[in-house]
Amino acid sequence: MYKQNFKIILSFLAILLFNFSSAQKKFTVVLDAGHGGGDIGANRNYSDIGLVQEKDVTLGIVLKLGAMLEKNKDFKVIYTRKIDEYPSLTDRTNIANRSKADLFISVHVNSSPSKTATARGTETFVQGPAQNRENLEVAKQENNVIYLDEKDKETFSSYDPSSPESLIALKLQQSKYLENSLILGTFVEDNFAKTGRYSRGVKQENLHILRRSAMPSILIETGFVNNYDDAAFLNSEQGRQETAENIYKAIIDYKKAVDRKTSSGTIVKKPEPEKPAEVALKNDFRILLITSSVKYNDGDPALKGLNYILTIKEGGVYKYYYSVTNMASTRDINLRTAKDAGFKNAYAVGFMPNQKLSTGYYTIELYAGPDKLSSNSFILQSLKDVDRTKTNGTFYYTYGKADSLEGAIDLQKDLEKKGIKNTVIQKVYK
Repeated sequence: MYKQNFKIILSFLAILLFNFSSAQKKFTVVLDAGHGGGDIGANRNYSDIGLVQEKDVTLGIVLKLGAMLEKNKDFKVIYTRKIDEYPSLTDRTNIANRSKADLFISVHVNSSPSKTATARGTETFVQGPAQNRENLEVAKQENNVIYLDEKDKETFSSYDPSSPESLIALKLQQSKYLENSLILGTFVEDNFAKTGRYSRGVKQENLHILRRSAMPSILIETGFVNNYDDAAFLNSEQGRQETAENIYKAIIDYKKAVDRKTSSGTIVKKPEPEKPAEVALKNDFRILLITSSVKYNDGDPALKGLNYILTIKEGGVYKYYYSVTNMASTRDINLRTAKDAGFKNAYAVGFMPNQKLSTGYYTIELYAGPDKLSSNSFILQSLKDVDRTKTNGTFYYTYGKADSLEGAIDLQKDLEKKGIKNTVIQKVYK
């Protein structure tokens, strides 16, 4: 009887101890300051703010973020590095996996290949075999560090990101964590946007450090080192503190969401107020980038890489318009895209659809230059009824007539099908 009672007491104590330890389990966050040691990461030297190195910025942000979390009794913080050293990608993810962490957060600084440094802002990546080629440079940049360490070479040697089998395995492995990662990433980017940073959003990309983490994981690009404003912000104590605070608030909101789990194990998100359906505007809106006496062809550096350019010649000058929409939200996005590309004075211009010109017509300018086209040129061989004029030593060749802008655009598309490109719509007044 005594032994039986003793076993019952031991069992009861074991249950109490288990429940107590479960209740006391802290929410574990692994913080990874990207790069380090001999791997300085993205960097840029400025005459006034000095050398900005990714490894220094990331460590500064992570230490501030960790200090905030450590003050909260609900959290346990684990660092992949707290000094200027280089842990391999394998070491970083092993630390997270062995600790059975609830979150893995890797902090980085971005860099764009463009010398014009128009790219700016923050973006957060979650794991996924994304097909978005815009993210390819980030994937290459963050994955290339696997070649710095022999352990990483061995660990990742058999992984082929272009292999369908690898991608299928990756999807199966990460699907259970992806939704939570997306929620956390959205919290992070929303906080950046609220404090005035330009957010490029949450994206999926095949990043090794996220692929190897058996928990919800995000990689945060806190800005572009080759964008002066971003670099100056991240190189300052205030900028690093603000960045850390935004990530900290996102982690707090994420944990609250986790704590509101339903019995099915899915995260209950805060209900968002239903937005009324957007109503189309009466006008089509194009973004006027520049007005110039110079004609630029598609792909000219002056257009700063923007596509969907419509050029309209009016009064002897060329007006370059970017994109078209009749939705206010898309118009505003297009305007922001134009300004981010470097067209600071860009603005939206409304066009009434299918409006006919009462005092003139549209034609297509095929060619403008100091020399006449030869009779066997491709343009003259392909088209009849081409008009030629000469003004101030320049020859102009035009073709066709349309009474509306839409008609002129259709005429221009027909010419492109015939192989005649880089034409300009010209407005002619009677």
